[in-house]
Amino acid sequence: MAAADSAPAASSSAECSVAPSMPTDPDFLSCVLQPPTPSSSRPDADYAALRRLLLRRKPPSALQHRMEWRCNGKGYVAYRNFLLRRIDGGSAHSTPSNSGRWAHSPGPALSEADSWSSIRDLRTNSGLSRTVSLGSKQSDTERHVRFAEPAYSFVGMHCIFDSCKTSVTILKFGRASSDLLAYGAADGGLTVCQVSEPPSVLQKLIGHSKNITDFDFSSNNQYIASCSLDKTVRVWEISKGTCIRVVYGVSSQLCICFHPVNNNLLLVGNANKEINAINFSTGRGISKLNFDDAVTALDVDHTGQLIFAGDAQGYIYTVSVNSHTGSLSRTHKNKSSKSKSPITTIQYRTFSLVARCPVLISCAQDGNLSFFSIATDAKGYLTLICSLKLASRVQTIRASFCPLLSLEKGEFIVTGSEDANVYFYDLARPKNSCVNKLQGHGSPVIGVAWNHGENLLASSDSDGTVIVWKRAKTN
Repeated sequence: MAAADSAPAASSSAECSVAPSMPTDPDFLSCVLQPPTPSSSRPDADYAALRRLLLRRKPPSALQHRMEWRCNGKGYVAYRNFLLRRIDGGSAHSTPSNSGRWAHSPGPALSEADSWSSIRDLRTNSGLSRTVSLGSKQSDTERHVRFAEPAYSFVGMHCIFDSCKTSVTILKFGRASSDLLAYGAADGGLTVCQVSEPPSVLQKLIGHSKNITDFDFSSNNQYIASCSLDKTVRVWEISKGTCIRVVYGVSSQLCICFHPVNNNLLLVGNANKEINAINFSTGRGISKLNFDDAVTALDVDHTGQLIFAGDAQGYIYTVSVNSHTGSLSRTHKNKSSKSKSPITTIQYRTFSLVARCPVLISCAQDGNLSFFSIATDAKGYLTLICSLKLASRVQTIRASFCPLLSLEKGEFIVTGSEDANVYFYDLARPKNSCVNKLQGHGSPVIGVAWNHGENLLASSDSDGTVIVWKRAKTN
């Protein structure tokens, strides 16, 4: 290295020769950055050059890190998998049959956004982020051309299950699973499928004699707990296809879920105006809590400390639960709408960008969709943020959050309808809230459910058909 009078040239040379991406030993850097000592016979020319270089290499901002995983498909799913890594998402093993089938052609009318794919590609290349979608027949305003959100554009049907001959009342994907799907029917049958290649039926669980009203997967997807209008709760071992436990009640059992922290605890709402906490291993009741009317829907927050339950009069209750003992206590009572219509859906979500806190949606029989913020420091007190009035329903139609796009903007939900379409709504929009719809069913759509990766959406109808839709990839 040259002497002090040639330091500028040496600095320039050092700046050009050192690659910013090369790993550097921290101990070496700490030594290099030390100023020359007074006893040095000559100053170190590399000190100024390396300091200038390191100051120019600023660390990436936290905002850029968030943008990398926020709502860009694979990055978001990887982030959520990290948060849920304690959950074992293995699916059941069984001999698959050939009851499932691929949908060979999506058809021209599956999604309103599909016929505009060329326009979507042009707009994507030009930097625009929305696709054109024809207006649905929901209102005069929505008859005009609208824009569909690209994250909820679909390329067609992934597969179809049509072996059921009666109405499919409820369907769900396995916990932390993108492949395991189950659906319950009005004849009491419960079917477990896989949707990957080849799509097939794994098990048909026969035991209930009447309409299956609800079911839930255990955290490891080894068991299913189901409830029915036949007044029983049944526990099934999926791999063997057998019922290992039956709990008899005195009234119709209407909703059920596993406790998220203590999976030995089952929570069941019934027509006898009760929520019962049941020991999964023994089938014995641990505790129960009485309400003003039949408990028709429920969900539990991620901590397992709060239960949110809806009744047949349109009220939503917040209930505290002890994860160890299973004891229940009522804390709040909220009215979801002015009408006295049964609640068909209660769904909790950990966070919303709109509310900046945990949120809840409720769907009532009369078509009222309500979106609440949850005050966790006030034992789950609910505050209504916005609501959406849809057409009144005869069927018990369910709704679900669309968490993928909701992480970016708006508050999106998906719901079935009696006009045989699947609708996507943004609750944050006062007008033109319908952003897309899927067409393919031939009868009223009752149930909807997302898989874990949110690349597949399953919907069921009153004719017994289950369609698994494939979401379009977005960059």
